[in-house]
Amino acid sequence: MKLKTISLIILLLLNHLIWSQKTTVDSVKTNNGYILIQPISHASLVVTFNNKTILIDPSGKEKIYTNLKSPDIILITDIHGDHLNLKTLNAIDTSNTVFIVPEAVANKLQKKYSSQVTILKNRQGIHRFNMFIKAIPMYNLPEDANSKHPKGRGNGYLLTIDNKRIYISGDTEDILEMRILQNIDIAFICMNLPYTMDINQAANAVLDFQPKIVYPYHYRGKNGYSDIAKFKKLVNTKNKNIEIRIHNWYPN
Repeated sequence: MKLKTISLIILLLLNHLIWSQKTTVDSVKTNNGYILIQPISHASLVVTFNNKTILIDPSGKEKIYTNLKSPDIILITDIHGDHLNLKTLNAIDTSNTVFIVPEAVANKLQKKYSSQVTILKNRQGIHRFNMFIKAIPMYNLPEDANSKHPKGRGNGYLLTIDNKRIYISGDTEDILEMRILQNIDIAFICMNLPYTMDINQAANAVLDFQPKIVYPYHYRGKNGYSDIAKFKKLVNTKNKNIEIRIHNWYPN
């Protein structure tokens, strides 16, 4: 027991060195270690396991990323500036990074990244660094020509790391592909109108696929912030076994 505690402390200290920003680092135990989860800003987060770092949707102020260890993988969900930001990418050491992105994102990346890019279409998957990464559809309802997020353009992601399954919603509404997910250990769920879905849709979807841990993220909308405390109440009133982890995704 003491050895496990010491190992976790060491991992947390290492992650503090990897990332300069003062934000909460969560841990989730796996069969062979700990997954470390660090909220960064809006849609951006870092997932670390076995000394491998996945950076999702790096965007926002470049200074946030100044002292970031070169990520092994960068996942980008969509073409909008809060997910794909070329200025932010240029502030990050990506010399040893694999980019996994939808085709629409690949078409907007600078040529210097071309040799590092792997394109995934919805429902395609790939193994990297003993992890499996699958692209999940993300889109708005109803599906029409005016959709901010048409089906097939962007990717949500399903990560299998050790024995844990992590779902990253990207910009989506409460679509069928989310509701039928199974055996999800950790889920990052967006909720901001008019771009994705409201807290009632998000709670309803979560109650359908019942992930063990949920992080409300990407919750700043056109008229301010979604009520994530109310989202938690909506979920836990009907299912107390779903752990809702609330963090500040909008540090000053």
